[in-house]
Order: sequence, then C-alpha cells, then structure tokens
Amino acid sequence: MGKTKKFSLIITVLVIIVAALAGVQAHQRQVRAAKYVDNRTTTFFFHGWGSSYRAERQMANAAKSAGATNTIIRANVDKNGKTTLQGQITKQSRNPIVEVNFADNRSMNYAKWGDYAESAVKAVQKKYQIKNINLVGHSMGNIAIMYYLVNNAQKTNMPTVRHQVAIAGHFDGGIGFGYNKKTTLDSQGKPSIMEKHYRDFLPLRNTYPTTARVLNIAGDLDDGSKSDSQIPLNSAFSLKYLVANRARSYQEKTIHGKMAQHSKLHENKQVDKLLINFLWGKAQNN
Repeated sequence: MGKTKKFSLIITVLVIIVAALAGVQAHQRQVRAAKYVDNRTTTFFFHGWGSSYRAERQMANAAKSAGATNTIIRANVDKNGKTTLQGQITKQSRNPIVEVNFADNRSMNYAKWGDYAESAVKAVQKKYQIKNINLVGHSMGNIAIMYYLVNNAQKTNMPTVRHQVAIAGHFDGGIGFGYNKKTTLDSQGKPSIMEKHYRDFLPLRNTYPTTARVLNIAGDLDDGSKSDSQIPLNSAFSLKYLVANRARSYQEKTIHGKMAQHSKLHENKQVDKLLINFLWGKAQNN
C-alpha cells in the first residue's frame, strides 16, 4: 500500500472515530435532556460540624457524573462571615452547584451558622443574580439552613427556595448533645420534648416557603439504636412538624445498614441517587 493510500486510510479512520464520538456525545445530551431539568436554579451544599466542603464532594461529583450538572463552584466563608467565590457560573452552566466551606466549622453558636449560610447565598446572588436555589445539608449543615430560613424565608429580595434536602439533621438534638431519649413524635412529627434550637425553628410553621419541596433522609444502623450512631430517627424526622404543613411536598427516606452511619451518609450511593432524582429528575419536578 502506497503512502498516499495509507494516509487516506488513516484520515478516514480518524473521521469515523470523531463522528462516532460526536454521536455518543449527542446521545448523552439527549439522555440528559430526557432525565434531568436544565435551568439556572443553584444548589448549595452545606457541610457538618468540624467538617468542610470535602464532605460535599461525593454528592456534587455524583451529580456531575450523572450529567445532572456541569458546573461546581465553591463559596468559602471566613470566620468573619465574609464569602469569597472560587470558580465560575457561566451562561452554559446547567443546574450549578455551590460547595460551601465554613472556616468557623466548630462554632457552637448555632445561629451564627445561619448567618454564614446567608453570606454564601448573598455572595452568589450578588455575582450571578440567581433567582432560585436548592438547599442541601448534612448534619450541622441542616441547622445552618434552618436558621437561614428563619431569617430569610419571607424576604422578597432573597432567592426563592425550590428544594430542601436534609441529610442526618439533628433538628431536635443528637445523642450526647441535647436529644432526650424519652422524646417521642406524634403523627405530625411534633416532638414531645423540644431542644432549644428546635424551639428557635418553630416560626417556620408559619413562614416556611410554600415553593419548596422537602426530602428528609435519615440513617438507621439496624442495631437497635434507631439512629445513625449520632442522630436518632425521631430527631431527624421532627423536621416534619416544622415544615410539612407549608412545604409544596414533604417526604422521608430511611437509609439502613452500615452505610447509614452518620458520616457515611454523605458518601452513600443510595443517597446520591435519591438526591439527584429529587433535585433534578424531570419525573420529580413536573
């Protein structure tokens, strides 16, 4: 075979490969379009006590791998409550995600966590003029979200909340920090004994945004403790009493087994799937 023919053959093969890759990419875009919404609603992830944005990476990257988003940025909130942003949300961004990182991640001033969350939301709002947000919290991140909502749920100059996902939320305290073992929940999710910060959230029964769908995920190790090792199911599911009477929808999911342990829930593929479908699945968001 002459050099000219070899060159032509190579070019032909390369053209076929490029065309095949383009076809695969087009198919992937069609699959994404069929499965996921495509909008500018910005999703904020909030980590737990003593943690960082690294606890959010599994969930955020799972969403990106699934094709639900193509943009992940970070909001770093310093100990003075000032937020700086890393990364860019562009016109081509689909369902952008913000990984929030709190420098003051061991504060026992629960209300201050809400101020930090507000700082992160306002920084992204100011730079990108976002109108709608989703809020996702793990552990103490949920407390940050709740105080944020207490302070901002009725403010018309703040973004509209479309979804809230609570993962391992100690709304009525945790094992060794506030939860009373005698606590029971009634049919509305109202706890018989209310921890202090739970009482701070009670105004949400009248102010919680009616635009928001809520997914509440808790862990049960199936070891008899009815907990994820730190958060009892009764504490996690006490969220119902605070929001269900106003939320657009409210649902609870319990993760079982060893991977339901408190710190493993944000690394749990079952949680990833629930989260992705709830936030961005077309079937869930019609």
